[in-house]
Amino acid sequence: MYISLSNTPEPRDGSAKGAPRRRAARTVSSTVISLGIVSLLTDVSSESVAAILPLYITGVLGLSTVAFGFLDGLNQGVSALVRIGGGYASDRYDQPKWVAFTGYALAAVARVGLLFASGLGALTAVITADRIGKGIRTAPRDALISAASAPEILGRSFGAHRMLDNIGAAVGPLLAFFILLVIPDGFHTVFVASLAFAVTGVVVLGVLVPNLRTRARARSDPSDPSDGAESESAVPRRRFDWAAVATGPMRRVLAAAGILGLLTIGDGFIYLVLQARSDFAAHWFPLMYVGTNVVFLALAIPLGRLSDRVGRARVFVFGHVALLAAYLVAAMPIGDAAATVLCLILLGGFYASTDGVLAALASQLTSRETRGTGIAAAQTVVALSRFVAATGFGLLWYVVGPESSMYVVAGLLLVAIPVVAWILRPYLSVTRPLDEAVDTDGIEEAHDS
Repeated sequence: MYISLSNTPEPRDGSAKGAPRRRAARTVSSTVISLGIVSLLTDVSSESVAAILPLYITGVLGLSTVAFGFLDGLNQGVSALVRIGGGYASDRYDQPKWVAFTGYALAAVARVGLLFASGLGALTAVITADRIGKGIRTAPRDALISAASAPEILGRSFGAHRMLDNIGAAVGPLLAFFILLVIPDGFHTVFVASLAFAVTGVVVLGVLVPNLRTRARARSDPSDPSDGAESESAVPRRRFDWAAVATGPMRRVLAAAGILGLLTIGDGFIYLVLQARSDFAAHWFPLMYVGTNVVFLALAIPLGRLSDRVGRARVFVFGHVALLAAYLVAAMPIGDAAATVLCLILLGGFYASTDGVLAALASQLTSRETRGTGIAAAQTVVALSRFVAATGFGLLWYVVGPESSMYVVAGLLLVAIPVVAWILRPYLSVTRPLDEAVDTDGIEEAHDS
């Protein structure tokens, strides 16, 4: 199953007390690894399609960059419609595995539609179904990761999961690249391979991943010989408190995520900017996704561990400095290969500093009973704001051109980063869950006054 501080029995011998706890705190749960394998398979599926979608939409189907901006916005933001619902269902019924399973299965079914979609309307329907599946599964999956992890290694656990996730995200574009290398018009072959990996991921989730309950369990009698074991009955279900994810510490996280999300355009736009002026980027276009994800998987665990030590909010904010640098490099007239490689490194560093770190931060600032919904709320704000960002950037590109659009967004992000650092100032150095370490309301009142 899993190892965590809350489920490690206290030793009878006081002299040995603490040793097992330190070892447990360094162990990434097998449940986290299993979920990482599911995400790896699913990301091979989704990223093999994402790597060719910009070319497929603009080249094969002949749609405009405005249409691509709309579809990329859907890809970024439509999951926001159901993210909170998925997180709430996980918290309400205490069945995170099966809520996540529903989302993974829906996304797999949507892959079938890619085999027949040939226009904007059909692609809109397929992407919408796929992203709804992603929205349903993400918060319950992250709640499972939180439930299986000791608080001291929460960032590391999310980093390990994201590392496996991004191995899949790197393999997917490689798969698409080699299929198109062998079959130049083999877009539908890529779609078939994508479907196969998606179905495999659903099967692995159903068979290998345990249904860990995220709600606190009632402890047995301390005098019982099975000291430290949990009883099978759950703590009586309390009425869900929406204020826990809309006020207090989370309101700062939601505001920060929304502001920065409005200035986070899709990777596809950055790659298209590079492709427009670079023969190197044009030739190796599908592999640019590979480069970004290789950097992501290389940095996910180190930056996750760093967030455990120096504060998740701090790493989250500084990750957007890498995104700002990526915008500037894409827009500036730097040598072909140098600009492309540097952009991929910066984008990978950005995702490693923000993706799992934001989920860990939201988990840190919510209670056990509201963890799934808190994570979903942060992810919903990010998804909605990125939908607006992608759609708006597509229009801006059409009006002023690619390089000028990049400079505009970079300038706005330069202003937003210190603003967000000020918003998150109470939590820049906090590393433990606030409901275990300090009085959350007291911190908020102190800073707000």
